[in-house]
Amino acid sequence: MMNRNQALTEVQSLAQFAADASLDMLSDTALEQLKIRVLDTIAVAIGALDAQPLKEIRALVESLGSGHGATLIGGGQASPDHAAFFNSALSRYLDFMDAYLAKGETNHPSDNMGAVLASAEVADASGADFLTAFAVAYQVHARLSDVAPVRDLGFDHTTQGAFAAAAASAKALGLGTDQIANAAAMAGTANVALRVTRTGDLSHWKGLAYPHVSKEGVFDALLAARGITGPAEVFEGNKGFKALAGDFELDWSKEDLEKVAGTIIKKHNAEIHSQSALDAAQDIRRHDGFRTDAIASVELTTFDVAYSIIGGGEEGDKRNVRTKEEADHSLPWMLAVVLLDGELNPGQYTPSRITADDVQDLMRKVTISPSQEFSDRFPEEMCADLVVTLTDGTRFHASTNGYEGFTTDPLDWAGARRKFDAVVSPFAEAGLRDRIADLVHELENHRIRELTELLAQVPRTRS
Repeated sequence: MMNRNQALTEVQSLAQFAADASLDMLSDTALEQLKIRVLDTIAVAIGALDAQPLKEIRALVESLGSGHGATLIGGGQASPDHAAFFNSALSRYLDFMDAYLAKGETNHPSDNMGAVLASAEVADASGADFLTAFAVAYQVHARLSDVAPVRDLGFDHTTQGAFAAAAASAKALGLGTDQIANAAAMAGTANVALRVTRTGDLSHWKGLAYPHVSKEGVFDALLAARGITGPAEVFEGNKGFKALAGDFELDWSKEDLEKVAGTIIKKHNAEIHSQSALDAAQDIRRHDGFRTDAIASVELTTFDVAYSIIGGGEEGDKRNVRTKEEADHSLPWMLAVVLLDGELNPGQYTPSRITADDVQDLMRKVTISPSQEFSDRFPEEMCADLVVTLTDGTRFHASTNGYEGFTTDPLDWAGARRKFDAVVSPFAEAGLRDRIADLVHELENHRIRELTELLAQVPRTRS
């Protein structure tokens, strides 16, 4: 990297920010919201323990026999990078995690927890160290998405996340500024990902693209700890990141750790931009005279990002739904199942429910249109206007611009605990759930190994 007498490169400025970060930089509100996201991420990870793709990934990790030192949720150990991949895959699989909405990019900063958890555990870090590194991941991931979105260029949001995963992993390992910079430079250079991950017919990779970044972030941090260097001018250099994302300014010396409080948590087990529309569907179900067997049409007006990604716009038709990956990114299917079932939780994603005739038929009665007004109000608001018409001409209408868990109605600890219990109770008895939740709420006063020891006790199958 550069000589200390020279001006810092941009990745070194990022690294200096990460190295200097401390838990007391978080306001009380941000710290509470960070703990809520730790609990929420653990919940949705445990909820995926018996999913077949995760069983296959666990079998692969175990067959590689590549080492120990980091805990797998549900028991077992692996090398830190493999543990990061597996645990991140768990937290990502249900598509029930948090999100950050930038004007031109949406990401899921909790995807970084698998990387930070593995790195903190192998470093025998404190809970405070873990929380600080996790907050760094939120700040880096969100701020790069604010100033350097790449979705419209054809690249995935995991691209900015690579810098976050590596910097936060290196922070959790206790590395210094130069090593953090090297880790972030290596990961950011090597993980420029294609947006085709989330367009057209969706595959398992939709849920595994970020676990891959988590794995690489940990491995690059371990390389940096051994003195391996990365491109010092990864951002501003010839054919660096700015050649892709365009020029931008970001003064890391002025950054704080408050971005976590600007992220949102999912109420429904569905793609993030669907949340307010699904709330509207639940509202319509409560109207007197509503009948699912008499629906003639469903008309949704929403903002352009929702229409483009999950509504049948730029990223492809969303009415060919056969798998979970396609269902949780199809707004027509999600609206249909909520109108029919009244909810969208992991139970709706069984193969038989995904392809059931009533859902498939109603899905084809859904039309979705973007509104410029709603688009202009995004991301500060998540507007949805829904009209359901019955065969006799009766019309039901609901409109909303947010939901519980959105920035205008943040989830509190009690709400987070309700979701945690709902998702985790099929796997863990009440006593274990209490011990995990109580420890997370006081995590700064514990060692991170106390948390991973509890996570290892969670059964891998439903009781």
